Amino acid sequence: MSTAILTGQPVPGSSIEADLRSLGFDLRIATDAAEAETLLAEVPGGERVALVDARFVGHVHALRLGLTDPRFPLAAIPGAVTAQASGRQALTRAMARENSAGGGTTLVDSSLADRILSALDADGTAVHRPELGSLVAAVPADPQARNEARQAVADVDDEAVRLKSAVKSRDGFFTTHCISPYSRYIARWCARRGLTPNQVTTASLLTALIAAACAATGTRGGFVAAGVLLIASFVLDCTDGQLARYSLQYSTLGAWLDATFDRAKEYAYYAGLALGAARGGDDVWALALGAMVLQTCRHVVDFSFNEANHDATANTSPTAALSGKLDSVGWTVWVRRMIVLPIGERWAMIAVLTAVTTPRITFYALLIGCAFAATYTTAGRVLRSLTRKAQRTDRAAKALADLTDSGPLAELVVRLRNPRGKILPYTPVLLAAMGAALLLVNTVRQGAEGAAIAAPFYVVFAGGALMQPLKGPLDWLVPPIFRAVEYGTVLLLAAKADVNGALPAAFGLVAAVAYHHYDTVYRIRGDAGAPPAWLVRSIGGHEGRTLLVTVLAALLTASQFTVALTALAVAVALLVLVESIRFWVAAHQGGAPAVHDEGETA
Repeated sequence: MSTAILTGQPVPGSSIEADLRSLGFDLRIATDAAEAETLLAEVPGGERVALVDARFVGHVHALRLGLTDPRFPLAAIPGAVTAQASGRQALTRAMARENSAGGGTTLVDSSLADRILSALDADGTAVHRPELGSLVAAVPADPQARNEARQAVADVDDEAVRLKSAVKSRDGFFTTHCISPYSRYIARWCARRGLTPNQVTTASLLTALIAAACAATGTRGGFVAAGVLLIASFVLDCTDGQLARYSLQYSTLGAWLDATFDRAKEYAYYAGLALGAARGGDDVWALALGAMVLQTCRHVVDFSFNEANHDATANTSPTAALSGKLDSVGWTVWVRRMIVLPIGERWAMIAVLTAVTTPRITFYALLIGCAFAATYTTAGRVLRSLTRKAQRTDRAAKALADLTDSGPLAELVVRLRNPRGKILPYTPVLLAAMGAALLLVNTVRQGAEGAAIAAPFYVVFAGGALMQPLKGPLDWLVPPIFRAVEYGTVLLLAAKADVNGALPAAFGLVAAVAYHHYDTVYRIRGDAGAPPAWLVRSIGGHEGRTLLVTVLAALLTASQFTVALTALAVAVALLVLVESIRFWVAAHQGGAPAVHDEGETA
């Protein structure tokens, strides 16, 4: 339950009481500041409370944006201020000080809510002020101003504004022009029937899984149905975020479900295509696994670069300035968004090619498109990093270290370092790249035996890359290099095993490990830190798993290696899934700050 305390004398003809009740607030009336303070103290500490001037004139959606958004402990619009449980202490303190200064006098001309907001600002307390745009929110001082404000309210359709604001301001071309013009109305339909974003997210997942099952039939009808259902799943995927923005139903659990289900849908669909191709006598499991590896590494590049730079100081570069200038030229914005093959364009391409071609052609197109996009974005970020004079923070260095997913073997190497050793520029990324080249080249040339010989050296290089804080210009490349090495080694060894079942088992192992890496990203994004150390150690860290897989490949027969990969995939999946679900459910039930992660540009 939420409580709104109306301060001051009600205005004849005002709709404020009805508007607040429509937003789920229980109303209390305070004629002066002293009574408002008393009523505030009576509201249970775990509930949301709002102070609203009785003379408020504005749109209902302005009140909704200002008073019901669960992401912010304190929020305000003109004439209204609200606090969740985590912000109650600051609000109570500001109220007490304001009352002490004003003597609890009757509220006549001034707005108590606005005075409280000024007191919070004076304390340096962060208060969210939503962008209202054309929406009206005001406390008129006289009847003429009130009539003018009411006319301004009548002149703007707040439902149209609400629908428009439900759509991301920055999105891909396909989503913006082919999906969002319609999916926003589906979001409104869901809101009016009491559906939640999490329910829509789950429906999107189920639709994608059915699409994957259709693709797995290997028939032309199945491929056509799979393409249609994949687009339907994407429509629902857009709808869940629009529903969250439309109705302000943000949650920690919802952000995690939305992000992880996107990856589960896409990679399950890859598996469905591979199974369907196998029914037709074409083995494309290596292509499916390659597509998953490439797509996951692309995302890690995005995550690492953003974590390294979003709070850096002196964070400017000529390359970034040029990018800003290009953004002012309309057509270049859309071209640059499309060539990175965001999820909307990518899924549309996959759906169409599935329906009209073969799985092999679909994967070839996907690999070529993603490889070009990865080259374009990574090259641009490398140029930015080399030309900018940024000072990266300890928080960024820790986030990058967590993203490396390094286990006990790398930690041992770090502990053995010489504390007085001279650190050269670019040491972490150079060591990571050298270890990667050594392992992958030996695996390609000599197979399992070469990989098993090179893997211990890779462990040493991986540990060496962490001997100094990851604050260098290119140190954000270290986590994606480690991802590419681990996933690529599993792919190469499974392909060289040349036995039925090896590549599907490798697909399962990479999927389980990739889930762990995505989970790490979403925890860091939510300011929850990395997964617990015991989990990282239990599954070996990236270097431990890589060493284990190479040793298994060298010691076991191809059939035994397939069984070992399957068992390892199941063990990793169980550990990371159980811990991940426990953490996110506990965070949701424990009242963690609600978020809405926009994730990959649709």
